This record gives sequence, C-alpha cells and structure tokens, in this order.
Amino acid sequence: MYRYTLQYVVTQYSIQGTTAKGIAASVERGVTEGELAPGDALPPVRRLADGLGVSPGTVATAYKELRRRGLVVTRGRGGTVVAEAPSVASRRPPRMPEGLTDLASGLPDPAFLPVLRPPAEVRPVYGSHRASPRLPELEELTRAWFRRDGVPAETVTFAHGALDCVARLLSVELRPGDAVAVEDPGFHHLLDLVPALGLRTVPVAVDAEGMTPDGLRDALRGGVRAVVLSPRAQCPTGASLTAGRRDALGELLGGFPEVLVIEDDYIATPDGPPAPTLAALRPARWAQVRTVSKRLGVDLRWAGLTGDPVTIARHDGRMLMTSGWVSHILQTTVAGLFSDPAVARLVERGETVYGERRRALTDALGARGVRASGTGGLNVWVPVRDESAVVNGLRTRGWWVAAGARFRIGSPPAVRITTSTLLPEAAERLAADFAGVLGDTQATYGG
Repeated sequence: MYRYTLQYVVTQYSIQGTTAKGIAASVERGVTEGELAPGDALPPVRRLADGLGVSPGTVATAYKELRRRGLVVTRGRGGTVVAEAPSVASRRPPRMPEGLTDLASGLPDPAFLPVLRPPAEVRPVYGSHRASPRLPELEELTRAWFRRDGVPAETVTFAHGALDCVARLLSVELRPGDAVAVEDPGFHHLLDLVPALGLRTVPVAVDAEGMTPDGLRDALRGGVRAVVLSPRAQCPTGASLTAGRRDALGELLGGFPEVLVIEDDYIATPDGPPAPTLAALRPARWAQVRTVSKRLGVDLRWAGLTGDPVTIARHDGRMLMTSGWVSHILQTTVAGLFSDPAVARLVERGETVYGERRRALTDALGARGVRASGTGGLNVWVPVRDESAVVNGLRTRGWWVAAGARFRIGSPPAVRITTSTLLPEAAERLAADFAGVLGDTQATYGG
C-alpha cells in the first residue's frame, strides 16, 4: 500500500490510495476525522503522485472530485487547501453544558406553536400521488399567502423545507464550480450547502436593510450564477428589506437576467403584514420559498415555492425523479393550520411577544453602550471583539449564546442571541452580564 504523509501541514496525515477514488476518499476521511483542518494545504499534484506511485492525472482527477464536492478549494499559486467549511463538517453548534439558559438555539417558543393534529383517518389509494402531488386546497392557500406580499403565484409547488428546495434549485440550474452569492453573515446551513453541491460561495455584506447594493454589484460583476437571500428577519442579523433597498437590488439584478434569484422567506406568517420582496419585481429568473417550521411547528417539513415557469418546471422535474411529492398527510395538516382562526391568533400573539422580547434586549444592551441589531425574527446579533471570550464569559454567568463564527465568512466577529424565550426581566440581567464580560475582555486586551 502506498502512503504519502503531509509534512507541511499542522497535523500530519497520511494520504493513501492508488486510484483517484481511493485518494479522494482518503482526503475526505482525514477531513471528517479532523486530521485535516480548514486551510491545511494538500501536496502539489506531481509531488503526491510521486509519493503514491501513481500518475499525476490520477491525483488531478482526485483533486477535481474533491473540489466538485466542496471539500477543497484551489487558490492559484497558493495550491489546493481544505475548504473553510468542508461539506462533511457541518457548522453544528457545540453541545450546551447543563445548567445554562439556552439562548443559542434559534428556535421558537413552544408556547406560541399550535398543537399539531394530523388527519385522524387517511384512506388508502391505488398507486402513487405522482399524478396529483399537491392538494388543491393547500395550493390555493399558498397562492394567497404569496400574493399578500405582491409575489406572483400563478404556479406554486411544494418541497420538504427551504434547504431541500434551495438545494434542488441550485443543482438543476448550476454546475460544479459555478458561483453563488450569499449573505455574510448568513444562514449557517446554507453556507454548508453551497460548497457541498460543488459550488463556490461569494459572500455579500448585510446591513440593517439586508444585502448591500455595493456587495451585490461586485458579486454580479464577478460572475455569480445565483443569488440567495432572505427578504425579512434575516438569519442571524434580523435585517429586513426596505422598499428602497429592494428596488436598488432589483435594479442591479435587471442588468443580469441570466442570474437566478432565490428568496428564502423562512419566517413569513400566514396572516402577517405585507413586506417588500424582490420576487414582487418579477426578476427574469426567480423563486421564493416559504416555510412554516418557525411559526407552526419545527417538525412541519413543508415549504411552498413559486417562481418563473422555467424555474418551477425544472424544480418539479427533478423532484419527480426523487421523492416525487410531499406527503398528503403533511399537506392536510398544514392546510388545516392555515385555515384555523385560533392558530392565526396564536401566531399573531407570538409575533407580538417575539418583538417585545427582541426590543427588551436591544434596548437593555443599548442603555449600556452595547450596539445590537434585530428588527425581526427570533435573534439578536451583537458585534464583539472576541467571540470566544464573550461566549465563555457569559457561560460562567449562566448564559449560553452562539458564537458568530458559524454564520460568517468574512464579516466581523459577533455573537447571536436567541430571544424567543427571553423574558424582559431576564433581558436586563443578561445585558448587565454582557456589559460586564465586555469590560473584562477590554481589560484583557488593554483597552
């Protein structure tokens, strides 16, 4: 068995294999087991080929496969290195120690989620539901949901959640190596998904009004093939598009009609107020996906999708070859929740309380000179100098918050605090502890 030991990375690791498949599997195993860390350099093609006794073409094919799957990236003269967010190593949060108040989950308060009541009786049918994959009642409810925000909904379809939908859209539209513009900071699972599909991630800065025009302009000029963004309550910052920002982004996208625009409106409520969305401008190629897990139940793996006819047809064509349809039992459950006035009142009450809890924390932090953002959603984003110091400092005081690293690509450090279950009186205590921790870290770093 041939072996080649990396001598010039921090952790020595023996790449093995005599075929492209075997070499790629060996590198993947090293990444999975933590022996190869993000940024570690792989040997030049010819050097590894000589060490393993194989042709340079064999190693080049292995590296190409690793790049396609998002495990490694090539940096010109910098060579091939392990990707910063390898697709086999998801940005999962560390396990929360016992005895702490969990403010890192990003999940809703169960008090404002309805009790799920699937249909009591489901009659068997002959064959499958491929010929009629969507319940007409839920189709109409979904159309009305989109149209409330001015989103065209001539054609709607369903998927098994936002990431399932985005993955299918990107995989049918793009090819390995194509670039995708994403928000930075952004949804951590999306930041994992893009490289896992063999695509390149292009970060675009976010401010209080969402994706910035300057950042999007640079990404478009750089050749991105798709843009993925959230129109409201952006995760993790809570930013929401204003009408002015929506129009500015739409004008830029108008000059690039071949670029697919995907909006993930993950937190839109079935009966909430209208909000600006890019989809309402009808870009040449577009799709908007909406989910209900944050408002109706975390176990409801259902998403509604609308978009231009070509995009929806390609999505459904691929879905037909895989899962085929979303369970009609699940569809019936969602339709019942959409139609229930008591559920609408509960969701509306939750929206009000979530806003009060977000504002309680941002106000309490602001009163202590700590800047924080969070105009929508379940979280507050707080810029800090040292994420680890703040997370560990709050841990010693009984709080568990999320380090911002798993949401960031190149944006400055911060921490994310989930406020969905944080009562106003507790927000005052947290803000005082937060200010104290910041004071401790400033003293540590000399100012």
